[in-house]
Amino acid sequence: MYFCTSVQTQLFQYKLGPNTNLKLSKKMSDLEKKKGNYGADNITALEGLEAVRKRPGMYIGTTDTKGLHHLVWEVIDNSIDEHLAGHATSIETVVHKDNSISVTDDGRGIPTGMHQKLQKSALEVVMTVLHAGGKFDKDTYKVSGGLHGVGVSCVNALSDYLKAEVHREGKIFTQTYCQGKPTSKVEVVGDTTKNGTTITFHPDPEIFVEGGDYKFDVLAARIRELSFLNKGLKLSLVDERDLDENGVARREDFYSEGGLKEFVLYIDENKTKLIDEPIYVVGKEDNVEVEVAMQYNTSYSENISSYVNNINTREGGTHVAGFRRAVNREFDKYAQANGLFNKLKFKISGEDFREGLTAVVSVKVPEPQFKGQTKGELGNSEVTGIVSRCLGEALKFYLEENPKKAKKIIEKVIIAATARHAARKAREMVQRKNVLTGSGLPGKLSDCSSKDPAESEIFLVEGDSAGGTAKQGRDRQFQAILPLRGKILNVEKAMEHKIYENEEIKNMFTALGVSIEEKEDERVLNVEKLRYHKIVIMCDADVDGSHIVTLILTFFFRYMKPLIEMGHIYIAAPPLYMVKKGKQFRYCWNEEERQDAVKSYQKDENDTSVKIQRYKGLGEMNASQLWETTMDPDERMMRQVNINDAAEADRVFSMLMGDEVPPRRAFIEANAKYANVDV
Repeated sequence: MYFCTSVQTQLFQYKLGPNTNLKLSKKMSDLEKKKGNYGADNITALEGLEAVRKRPGMYIGTTDTKGLHHLVWEVIDNSIDEHLAGHATSIETVVHKDNSISVTDDGRGIPTGMHQKLQKSALEVVMTVLHAGGKFDKDTYKVSGGLHGVGVSCVNALSDYLKAEVHREGKIFTQTYCQGKPTSKVEVVGDTTKNGTTITFHPDPEIFVEGGDYKFDVLAARIRELSFLNKGLKLSLVDERDLDENGVARREDFYSEGGLKEFVLYIDENKTKLIDEPIYVVGKEDNVEVEVAMQYNTSYSENISSYVNNINTREGGTHVAGFRRAVNREFDKYAQANGLFNKLKFKISGEDFREGLTAVVSVKVPEPQFKGQTKGELGNSEVTGIVSRCLGEALKFYLEENPKKAKKIIEKVIIAATARHAARKAREMVQRKNVLTGSGLPGKLSDCSSKDPAESEIFLVEGDSAGGTAKQGRDRQFQAILPLRGKILNVEKAMEHKIYENEEIKNMFTALGVSIEEKEDERVLNVEKLRYHKIVIMCDADVDGSHIVTLILTFFFRYMKPLIEMGHIYIAAPPLYMVKKGKQFRYCWNEEERQDAVKSYQKDENDTSVKIQRYKGLGEMNASQLWETTMDPDERMMRQVNINDAAEADRVFSMLMGDEVPPRRAFIEANAKYANVDV
């Protein structure tokens, strides 16, 4: 301890000068006293919704754009719960011009009477007290997504304005709030013949500094998803920020009669079907409702989306485990009983039964046990057996009654098993080669000095020329460069064993230090030896560069998805222009910035002294320019890749990179001017 203190003192003396020793000693002495004085006054009790504002991440995950949209999900989920309870039939979400949101349902309306224990209106209790609501009363809500009772109160706490309007008992009640605190009493403002609730809120900019504006496509994707999960429910989204030539706001309505069957067909619309209609199963056991739709296609990937009480469980859970168990067991039983595996010389794995399978698994659980407030994974152990039994019985009858379809699926399973066997041999060949050649790192890789993955980053650079420039401009301490020659293999159209024959893909595997391993009935990505926590795709800002970025993203999404989910994948944003006048210059990333720069440098319209350089590729920059615009951590702009909606991401990648041309043509025609796909 004495040594550490001495070193600190010497360091401060060096930074602050020789006359600060007495001040520093006194400061450190006061600090020691403060550390030692731990009493009742050191205990801080946060009251009401202060805890939510102090630690918003604990309640909504993040305060970036994902957290911003999470506020909307919390409010809509409350309206969905009214539908599940048998009351609401329609829900409308409106984005106002000031980026505020209104969600209106035609449910029973939040109670407004006096809460006997707290001596406040029940409306105010629901809006301002954590863990308050009807979700804890089994008679009020048999099934609920908002289990913890913190949803709408969290939204209130994180909004600088919120208004609750309740239509109930023939009256219209309203109350307003700011940062979770009431700014008015519950008031009756009129009469009504309707029932329902409208929540209007504006996210607090103090909390959502980086949140930005609400995105119509993100909102639409979730609301569309809810329409599939709740067949017969009318949902709509209105964006008052986007008006047509007649001044009418953009609107999209969502309604599904087929539910999960339509959901699976929507996800798979860009893939070639193996069977004409999805397998659809509905069951119930011990008050747990099970609904499953599954469709086989000719692709090489498994895509399972899972939900509990309409909440997307991205990490899966016990309901997904039960689904996989039933699929593996019933298809294996059928194939063995009919001698369809007799000629195979190797064992069938569980994942072989799920290759080319798109499925949606939805369960309604009265008392779900989620891991965390954001509800990413279901933990109820009893649900595994319930889903397995309900689905297993239905699959047994389906296979017996549809022998031709069953044979098609089993033939697909055999092809998958054969390809997996070949892929394992290819992986073993790559790994054996790495062992024989020492470190196994690609010869093209210019590695960094640091061995700490947390501070290391690797740039996957388009072309040897740009790679050479990046090597000269980088910081060798923590930045590695791996040039990629040309366009990598489109993995969406290739069987797995083929990817290991592609030199660029092999180089990425070995450079990153990750590997695909077979565990139980699935292949998993082993990231324990990941060598870099920032993996940056750096390509030219042109059409070919964008195509290469999409090819690499497709590869990561299909074979290294955990790296995306862990937040390790980034896309570099090199500038498009440099505007220069004399010794003054400015980099510009879009046409608007270029025009602004030209205007700021020009004396008048006839001034020809302003020069514009258009960067057609990374190779047109010198090392210092590439560093200061694209690689310098203090100055660069990078886009982090994340997956907000796995089902939608799967659909988009299949459309852009798959075999089906018509959906891709339709997308291009609809976005001919500028197609910006947020992947």
